[in-house]
Amino acid sequence: MGCELLVKESRMSTESSSSQLLEESLNKPYSNSIREALAQYEYNFVITDPCLLDHPIVYASEGFLKVTGYSRGEVLGRNSRFLQGPETDRRTVLEIREAIRQEKSCQVSILNYRKDGTTFWNFFHLAPVFSKEEGRVIHFLGLQTPISQCSRVCRSAATNMFACSTNRNHPTCVGKDLFSQHASSANSSNNLIYFGSCRREFFRDCPVDMGHGGIYNSFAEDGNKGIEEKHTCEAKESDKQKALTGVTDILSELAHFSKLTGKTVLNRRCESADLARLTPISSSLSIALSRIQQSFVLADPHLHDMPIVYASNLFLQLTGYSRDEVLGKNCRFLQGQGTNQEDIIKIRQSNEVEQPCTVHILNYRKDGSPFWNHLHTAPVRNATGKVAFYVGVQLDVTDIEEDKQKDNGMTSNMKQLGAVGAVRVAVRSLLGVEPSR
Repeated sequence: MGCELLVKESRMSTESSSSQLLEESLNKPYSNSIREALAQYEYNFVITDPCLLDHPIVYASEGFLKVTGYSRGEVLGRNSRFLQGPETDRRTVLEIREAIRQEKSCQVSILNYRKDGTTFWNFFHLAPVFSKEEGRVIHFLGLQTPISQCSRVCRSAATNMFACSTNRNHPTCVGKDLFSQHASSANSSNNLIYFGSCRREFFRDCPVDMGHGGIYNSFAEDGNKGIEEKHTCEAKESDKQKALTGVTDILSELAHFSKLTGKTVLNRRCESADLARLTPISSSLSIALSRIQQSFVLADPHLHDMPIVYASNLFLQLTGYSRDEVLGKNCRFLQGQGTNQEDIIKIRQSNEVEQPCTVHILNYRKDGSPFWNHLHTAPVRNATGKVAFYVGVQLDVTDIEEDKQKDNGMTSNMKQLGAVGAVRVAVRSLLGVEPSR
């Protein structure tokens, strides 16, 4: 009886100690208010701590609990591998594990399992959270976006692609599915590669030769060579954009609360552009800006070097850059050898006196090709009247003849002014007050 009591007390002490570690994992870098702040978001996400034993979940959102069917008590303290099952693709899991090992972001479509055993496809976005002071990853953010419409793709290690026959209710693949059998047997092994295991234990768990051909060599050497099938459900661009918005919002929240404790966090190793990437632009503001069908960028004059903090899809199409290549950069990256310095000075002087400016300037796309940009810049003030951002609206007039530019000039200029007005309305109504810096 005495032994049973000692064991029970020891177990309770261990559980209490573990619970305290989970709480401190968030409280120390972000303050006690972080859970309340994160609870306002409807995204499905978890936050994990790679420095605690077995890389456990230290925070789970209400959305995540609803989608998976688990309670918070059943999730906190566990490694995220419990979401995997017999049909979860091992190559996808390896891709996530390698991203964790390299401390970098990754985005994959993955098949997961709910508590009741049912499956669901989700677009999974993994993002590391770096501590500026400690110089290391202190958390990983894992955001799950259920894929709205599933488009099945089937691949084989031997043939590279199996034909797919898909209808709305029963997506099927030509060829015998041996992968699920292989994965089922692998699940019973302690060497199964799964998401979330602490990166320090990667080589212990992973039967992979990292020095000879990369992380997938184990697949070429196992007994199922040439007969594995990979079933994927590709995410739509809208799902990917939704995931990116969610990750940006949550990382911004973490960055804001980390400043309260004096332990600034970033979504990658400390670089000058990271503060811009974590700028506190809310999801509602991002959605409002995305409705403006014009090529434009938003720059933050309160951050060093006035970096771009928002870029429209039409701007990305016009310049050929990806959003990741644009955010955090000053707009000067569009300039080149033929750019008139007088135009650059005019823009700079207008910004200094907080006035609009219109120039006809030669800019360059990512591929090096030049284009004439009818550029209009203007300050954007928040509800208090302070300048919160500068907007730059671009119009490619390269192929428009000079005489037609005059005919269409008013129309083009009106479109640009309309875009500026829409941005101002969005900022004043959704930003509300001056952003904290």
